[in-house]
Amino acid sequence: MSVSRRTVLAVAAGATATAVSPADAARVSGEQSPASAARALRAAADYAVGKLHTVAPGVTGFPVGTKFEKWTYSQNGDWVGGFWPGTLWMAYLHSGDDVFRTLALDSARKLAPRRHDTTTHDLGFLFYPSWVTAWRLTGDDSWRTGAIEAAESLIQRYNPRGRFIRAWGALNDPNNAGRVIMDTIMNLDLLAFAGRQTGDGKYLDIAVEHAKTAQRVFPRPDGSTPHVYDFDPETGAPIGPNTVQGYSPASCWSRGQAWGIYGFTTMYRRTGDQEFLSTARRLADFAVGALSPDHVPVWDYKAPQAPYDIKDASAGAVMACGLLDLSAAADRRDYRQIALRILTALSESCLTKNSARAEAIVARCTRNRPAEDGIEVSLPYADYYLLEGILRVLQPQDVDRAIDLSTV
Repeated sequence: MSVSRRTVLAVAAGATATAVSPADAARVSGEQSPASAARALRAAADYAVGKLHTVAPGVTGFPVGTKFEKWTYSQNGDWVGGFWPGTLWMAYLHSGDDVFRTLALDSARKLAPRRHDTTTHDLGFLFYPSWVTAWRLTGDDSWRTGAIEAAESLIQRYNPRGRFIRAWGALNDPNNAGRVIMDTIMNLDLLAFAGRQTGDGKYLDIAVEHAKTAQRVFPRPDGSTPHVYDFDPETGAPIGPNTVQGYSPASCWSRGQAWGIYGFTTMYRRTGDQEFLSTARRLADFAVGALSPDHVPVWDYKAPQAPYDIKDASAGAVMACGLLDLSAAADRRDYRQIALRILTALSESCLTKNSARAEAIVARCTRNRPAEDGIEVSLPYADYYLLEGILRVLQPQDVDRAIDLSTV
């Protein structure tokens, strides 16, 4: 079933041709990439906007994943609530349609109770693409204030003995008290934002300490990473690698690797610390070397069936954004070229164009393969990061207005 579905998607995704301006082609291609890449990216963005025009008015919560191609919802946002308003903001930037602006603001407001949630490390995922972006694009200071409140909640999870931010569980819950996961690196930019806005160094200090800890324990000599690393929460002593969503503690879950590429590059941009840039490059070089010729990441680069196993398009979308960021930060055009190939591959072989009932934009995603949860589905972060990546290429000034691409 999965093979035939992929084949159908690949054939269907190539059916639409969209005109591309010379400016778009120049931004995409420089001297090496053909204008056809720009056409593919613009066609994918146009498809996404059309899909959202149809689906968004009927969305009744925060999409968390699809079942039989229809969104299932969380009413409080789970860990993914920021990606739906974030996707609407990207659609607004691409189309200029105020309908998306209104829907993005309405959706973001529903996250307000989560500002004071100290039970999760995912406050960056929840509040950066929703509230920080809302403030940057509207100037309404209530969004800025709320994002800072969320950052204050996030730093409550910092363990000063181990110098890490705890991933999961309530603060008074001993289970998982020493558990750190690669994903957390992507939540640190909320702390950097709060530090810039308040002038209080505690936020960035905690972000830097966590990033340095992650930098010390996650990367292996070959540049691959485990999903999880455990510490003794009482002493801060390291215990060792583990996994939840990867194949094993010794494998390399592709989305976690992508979070690392993007997150360490962001930490370099916020601090100027060359070690963070070096770490991002090590992780990127491994992931680029592990890509199969179709440029859609397998769900785990070191699983026994890799590279012929189930794919995860969401890992590709995150990785592409990270590589575009890294290309600019490191002045390495080859990273940009790989990012363009990934975005083009996702645009041509991973969209939901073949299905009239599909509510998402991106197919071929994997949420949690070991738990048999969400395989060959759509996921909200795939939609968000695909649009972010495409607009980073075609409309970089607009993305900069939304999420801040600056470097100190």
